[in-house]
Amino acid sequence: MSRRHDRLNHGTGRTIRLGAGAGFAGDRIDPAAELARSAELDYLVFEVLGERTIAAANAQRLSGAGHGYDPLLRRRLEATLPECRRNGTTVITNGGAADPVAAGALALDIAREHGLTGTRVGVISGDDVLDAVRRTDPVLWETGRPLSAETDELVSANAYLGAAPVAEALAGGADVVIAGRLADPALYLGAIAHEHGWDLAGDPTLLGQGTVLGHLLECAGQLTGGYFADPVTKPVPGLDRLGFPFADVSADGQAVLSKLPGSGGLIDTRTVTEQLLYEVGDPSAYVTPDVVADFSGVTLDQLGPDRVHVTGGSGAARPDELKVTLGFRGGWLGEGQISYAGPRALDRAELAADIVRRRLVSVHGLDEQSVLVELIGAGAAFRGLAEAGDPVEVRLRVAARVADRAAAEAVGWEVESLYTNGPAAGGGARKHVQEVLAIRSCTLPRALVRTHVSIEEA
Repeated sequence: MSRRHDRLNHGTGRTIRLGAGAGFAGDRIDPAAELARSAELDYLVFEVLGERTIAAANAQRLSGAGHGYDPLLRRRLEATLPECRRNGTTVITNGGAADPVAAGALALDIAREHGLTGTRVGVISGDDVLDAVRRTDPVLWETGRPLSAETDELVSANAYLGAAPVAEALAGGADVVIAGRLADPALYLGAIAHEHGWDLAGDPTLLGQGTVLGHLLECAGQLTGGYFADPVTKPVPGLDRLGFPFADVSADGQAVLSKLPGSGGLIDTRTVTEQLLYEVGDPSAYVTPDVVADFSGVTLDQLGPDRVHVTGGSGAARPDELKVTLGFRGGWLGEGQISYAGPRALDRAELAADIVRRRLVSVHGLDEQSVLVELIGAGAAFRGLAEAGDPVEVRLRVAARVADRAAAEAVGWEVESLYTNGPAAGGGARKHVQEVLAIRSCTLPRALVRTHVSIEEA
């Protein structure tokens, strides 16, 4: 049963309220704290993983330089957990990333530090499928060749888990649920299924509708107009105080999306439609671990200011295989940037690029094909597909993916040396070096992925 008082939602009976606390790894924290404090939530969900961020988390863990969980996890929990415990709100997150066990231990420490004795932390593990992938030698999506044909070193493999372990942790009384690589909508679907008694191996129509809701909420401020906003064609008020959304979900999967009164942003059928289609290839066959969701019959009705009713999601039986993100040691990335402004800025930036490229090849021995040059401000983002005029300022970016750190450091070094050795009036030079974890994808039979839920009390 819901920890909050029963609500009525569009005449469909008791509902639960789920709030979006984050939509990506670097998301703001104050909107989540506002939801925890004032939204009377049953669940606050922090969705912080993407393929890029799970790769970064694995790289961090493998380097030994830090933990493999969400770098903002402590700050998120410190800002919200005391209010959530006071208000009976359960926290769910995939912020465990590459190390959910360590993240769970952190959550317990934070609960104890804040005097939240009795807080139960559930940890979901099992998404690390490195051994299974090595045994089965799957075909990689990007190359069409088996894993064994790869020359780079495989160092990580994370399967996209579904909603079942979330529901299991909640059934075990968890106040905080921490997972690694869960599919984004599954964070929400697990809570909905638990509260309303849905069979996660059952009705694909219900699971499809629940996945619609999870997909709508998973990017937080995008739903309330953040990624939607355009100053002329699609103005959105109060973006500096953008509020994050929540949904009141009934037992049949219908929901009303809204946000806190007085918070910035907006929710209307346009913002919801854009988020519904975000990162979706085929709206009639959106594949998740729990269901092949069908968004094509979704109906959106504006009930009033910042209130949108959502129904009509459907689906087909879940797939027999789960997607897996593979991480390979991919060498090092070196980068350098510098700006040129004023008359002939583009000419000077192009000369600077030529100098750096020549020296990286002749002095440092880099392969010219590995060197990428971008002239930001001169149409670089269009990759030659649009003509650019004479810009008043250009930022030169030079990057190269190379085999070792020393070669990567040479890139930023040569850009920085343009201060006194290159064209006139360069400024604002920056350099950066990082190890690269290259990403590939494959699938793995569901039966080879075994999840485990453990619960510990602070």
